[in-house]
Order: sequence, then C-alpha cells, then structure tokens
Amino acid sequence: MSDPAPSGTRLSKVMAERGLASRREADEWIDAGWVRVDGKPAVLGQRIQPQQTITIDPAARSAQAKQVTVLLHKPIGFVSGQPEDGHASAATLVTAANQWDGGPAGPRFQPHHTRGLAPAGRLDIDSTGLLVLTQDGRIARQLIGDDSPVEKEYLVRVQPAGAGAPAADAIERLRHGLELDGRPLRPAKVSWANEDQLRFVLREGRKRQIRRMCELVGLAVTGLKRVRIGRVVLGRLPPGRWRYLGAHERF
Repeated sequence: MSDPAPSGTRLSKVMAERGLASRREADEWIDAGWVRVDGKPAVLGQRIQPQQTITIDPAARSAQAKQVTVLLHKPIGFVSGQPEDGHASAATLVTAANQWDGGPAGPRFQPHHTRGLAPAGRLDIDSTGLLVLTQDGRIARQLIGDDSPVEKEYLVRVQPAGAGAPAADAIERLRHGLELDGRPLRPAKVSWANEDQLRFVLREGRKRQIRRMCELVGLAVTGLKRVRIGRVVLGRLPPGRWRYLGAHERF
C-alpha cells in the first residue's frame, strides 16, 4: 500500500505567493535558519497549511536589501540571456565603464553586483530598449510570466509586408482577435505613433510576439524598441549604458 500524498503546500512556494521571497531565495533562507513556521525552525521541503504563520529573521531582509536591479538600454546584436550563436549576453555590458550617471542617484558599480544577475524578461537580438537584469527574485516574479500585471510599452517601426497592403482592420486585430501557437493573445493597446511607427502596450511577452502579430496582419517590423516597463521608463539612458533601479522606483 503506497504512502498517502503529503498534505499542505511547499513552504518555499507559499513564501513566493505571499511576496516574501522568490522560491530560490526562500530555500536559501530556510537552509540558513532564517525562517520559522509557527515559531519553530523551518526545514527544506517542509509543507504547511494556509493558516500557519511564517516569520522571517531580519538577517534575511538585510541580505535581500543588498540585491541590485539594473536597467540596461540593450543594443541590437546582444542576446538577453546566455551567449548563443556567437552573440554576447547583454549582461556583459554591465561594467563600471558603462554605468550611466544621468538617472537617480545610486551606488557605484561593484563586481559582486553581477553575480546572479539575470534578465527579468527578454528582448530578441534584433530589438533594442529597456532590459531589466536583477538579483532579486521578487522583481523577476513580478515581471515574468503569463500572470504578470505589469505593462510593457514598445515603439515599433513597420512597413507593408510584400507587395500587398496590410489588412484594413489591422489595428483592430492587433488590439484583439489574434492568436499565436493556438492560444489567443490578451487584449493589447495599439495605436499609430506616427505614419510608420506603432505604439504597443502589452501585458504578456511570448517569443517574438510583436513581430509575429504584425506578420499576421500584413506588416513587417523594421525596428522595435521597448521604452517602458510598468512605471519605469527608458528615458534618456543611452544605448549600451546602464543604471541601477532607484531606491524609490517601482515597476
């Protein structure tokens, strides 16, 4: 006779759902002895019930506060994640020489700030604009995934694809009514920024989504730039330069 399935939900998952830490951070904190459940030290793999109380040692908060988030203006030709096909990762641009001083006051670059720095969302190799790299799992969770509530805004230069004209209802279809890979897309805000450039505001980020959406309505993308993520804007940050997320900035 098999053992009954364990009851409750994994502690690290509950901590992530409550916004206390990412699941990876939660496991690290549990392993360090910084987490208690109903006053008792937690153990890795522990499962708990919804009504149980989780308390966090201040040492964990102190470690979390030291984590950095970087805003980078990714140029064309760099990949967002790990190097691939001979193309460098955008993270290699996060150096002391490339730090930009034109934004909110922040710390000076320290080499350990690049340790564990990972992209929270992606821009493809042919796109430019705002890319977020972070050590903070809470921010990554906030920005990535189908359930993310954070808007991403893009300026997209387009032209008719091939010899034909784009569909007459192209803008309406881009706003609502398209699907990719057999799944409907969420409604999008799409409008003309000027005669050859569209403004997209999305709440999802499937692979090469905007380029593929435009193809479906007879438009070819010739340039794509992300200018905003939530409340954080690219602003005057030059291509190839980066700055730290300001202490009072929130996505």
